[in-house]
Amino acid sequence: MAAAEPKPPAGAATARRLARSCWSAFWDYETPKVIVVKNRRLGVVYRLVQLLILLYFVWYVFIVQKSYQDRETGPESSVITKVKGITSSEHKVWDVEEYVKPPEGGSVFSIITRIEVTPSQTLGTCPESVRVTNATCDSDEDCEAGHLDMLGNGVRTGRCVPYYHGVFKTCEVSGWCPVEDGASVSQFLGKMAPNFTILIKNSIHYPKFQFSKGNIENRKNGYLKRCTFDEVSHLYCPIFKLGFIVEQAGENFTELAHWGGVIGVIINWDCDLDLSASKCNPKYSFRRLDPKHIPASSGYNFRFAKYYKINGSTTRTLIKAYGVRIDVIVHGQAGKFSLIPTIINLATALTSIGVGSFLCDWILLTFMNKNKVYSHKKFDKMVDVPERGTGPGPGASQDSTLTDPRGLAQL
Repeated sequence: MAAAEPKPPAGAATARRLARSCWSAFWDYETPKVIVVKNRRLGVVYRLVQLLILLYFVWYVFIVQKSYQDRETGPESSVITKVKGITSSEHKVWDVEEYVKPPEGGSVFSIITRIEVTPSQTLGTCPESVRVTNATCDSDEDCEAGHLDMLGNGVRTGRCVPYYHGVFKTCEVSGWCPVEDGASVSQFLGKMAPNFTILIKNSIHYPKFQFSKGNIENRKNGYLKRCTFDEVSHLYCPIFKLGFIVEQAGENFTELAHWGGVIGVIINWDCDLDLSASKCNPKYSFRRLDPKHIPASSGYNFRFAKYYKINGSTTRTLIKAYGVRIDVIVHGQAGKFSLIPTIINLATALTSIGVGSFLCDWILLTFMNKNKVYSHKKFDKMVDVPERGTGPGPGASQDSTLTDPRGLAQL
């Protein structure tokens, strides 16, 4: 008697059946089946979703965003500035060459409105400033010779000497003497500063579209000598008064002139190049850029020195300057009709309309009272359709909708 063949493990048989099922399903073909559901509430939801999607693409995508255009952001730009005006302080008259730093006429410059002057500084020894950490002392033992404080004014000599005024003492340093806070004198230059005029000459170029334009109108040479900027009547006369810029930025000029600050002049060139070049105009806006509400970093100041010789000794005048720094910032974008983005966005719009069908199918098969009936009608399985006259195949579905020549079932 022959020995019985061992049966394969049950797990192996299950794995083979699963593999055959997956292989068979891989070659299945799915085709949508259309079912017309006579339900007004579901129909209202379907049409409302379609309408909202259509309005979004027509109004926002195509009208507001102009997505039918090819776009270029960040134009190539040049800025030239020029300041004019004179003012006076308690001791002298100041002209442009003295209160504008740097004088090159670039897109970032400062207009000095207040100064603290430390005159006649020479190289020598003197008391350190009381503002420097650990500068106060009682005896020479408190001052380490050769110590250099990065926030101080020189190298310590090791001596404890009386301060410029008061009864206390500070460590002596070797450097430019006297130090700044020991002999500085404040002068205010902002009396006439609101009337300073600033010419901002700007030209832009969009290389993708070969489009260029400037912010000065092509008129006779005398035009810029008698005009100032006005958004309505003199848009192409970019001559601004400093007081106007500060006011448009929402700042108080007296306070700003005393402590300094940074004001941004923003020029925006948004151009629709499907229209004429005359419709592409600059838009100006003004705002303060430095954090004025943070006491530790509010205001704006810088230092510079003027050097000269007295009796062969190098001497300098140290100036701590407060003022209004102007940053001219240019940005914008240009757009022009292009077929490729138009086709892409139209295809996206048509595809998105199908979201209404997906949403309504989900409602139909999840929340409707007859959802199981709808599911049975919507999903059918069938094997290969037999040839005419041979009758239905052994695995063919008997659903009446399969014999409907239109492929359409109505509920």
